[in-house]
Amino acid sequence: MLSVEQAYERIMASFRMLEAEEKPLLDCMGQVLAEDINSPLTLPPLANSGMDGYALRHSDIAGASQENPSTLEVIGIVAAGQMPDKTVVPGTAIRIMTGAPVPDGADTVVPFEGTDEVQRKREGKPLDQVAIYADMPPGCNVRPAGEDVSQGALVLEKGTVVRAAEVGVIASLGMDTVKVIRRPVVAVLATGDELEETGAPLPAGKIYDSNTFSVAASVVASGGVPKILGIARDNLEDLNAKLEATAGADLVVTSAGVSKGDYDIVKEVLNERGEMNFWSVRMRPAKPLAFGHLNGADGKTIPLLGLPGNPVSAMVAFEMFARPAIRTMLGRTKIPRPMVEGVLTAPIRNEDGRRVYARVEVELKDGVYQATPTGPQGSNILTSMSRANGLAICPEDLPGKDAGDQVQIIMLDWNEEVQV
Repeated sequence: MLSVEQAYERIMASFRMLEAEEKPLLDCMGQVLAEDINSPLTLPPLANSGMDGYALRHSDIAGASQENPSTLEVIGIVAAGQMPDKTVVPGTAIRIMTGAPVPDGADTVVPFEGTDEVQRKREGKPLDQVAIYADMPPGCNVRPAGEDVSQGALVLEKGTVVRAAEVGVIASLGMDTVKVIRRPVVAVLATGDELEETGAPLPAGKIYDSNTFSVAASVVASGGVPKILGIARDNLEDLNAKLEATAGADLVVTSAGVSKGDYDIVKEVLNERGEMNFWSVRMRPAKPLAFGHLNGADGKTIPLLGLPGNPVSAMVAFEMFARPAIRTMLGRTKIPRPMVEGVLTAPIRNEDGRRVYARVEVELKDGVYQATPTGPQGSNILTSMSRANGLAICPEDLPGKDAGDQVQIIMLDWNEEVQV
């Protein structure tokens, strides 16, 4: 029986970062930059105002106060997107809006609330003059040119994950496409005569196929693109036909047909079409696992990961082995989920010397992460997975963990960049 680490190492040895593709900017969320991005321009391109107010010379308002205001002649107005057509000279000011270029001669912007503008408007006076009540420091409310980015500067490094902020930064440089590591295509195949398509009537003795949906959703959540192949029945013709549709995939993920009690036909077909290994892994749930490579019609081999058929086992095995493979192909550098140390509120039992991944609900209370099992831990109880936001680990060499014991917890709903 393999340890989790042995299975992980053998599987991950088959995966590398995929090639780059150029895509529209908004289609790149969550992908990894395949190139450094250097700025073709300076941002902001010109010194601009950080406030609505008046652009002026600081020397004209030195010592100004409510009791001793400085009165200046207003010689113009400049809005965002406009270029000033006048120069500020001693004794003058230009009314300016946020983001507008600061006119020549001005070195300070005084916001409207530091002037008598509101009072002038209330009294119906023209805005050809303005009284300044505040002695603001030189450069106040002036954003210098290049404050954010200098032309030619490295803005984003290759390997950066594209988030909303990166999309904004790239757009600010005038770019509408970017090169990123492409998303892996993952073929998803469920096997078994007992499975029925969702939306159809459920005959006696059948169950609805949930694995296709939970696995495909896990592919999406991991950053991949699912290619759903449907259900392969337990016969050579159907299983071979479904596997023909795996062409072009970067990974094939099947569910069921890998344990000792499963139909030999699944193992037979997988072995005939490639090189497969069927393992028992020292973990609960998800003891049976298969991994190998399929021979494609185009002469290429495709990695195949065979998950157990029980729905929780399939999800946990995907989490531990398929997700890291997908993130490696995406070019991600942070592969594992974030982990925390917490305290159990109820016991976890280990009955057969396997590493237990117990479904738990984790809450932070008084600075301590408390982990509560989400109910019965059978590998068929899929609702226990939906109530969990973590997997609490009981090592294989312990008979269990009691309430109050410390446990390591894999956080299922945390972003990988979270540091604890």
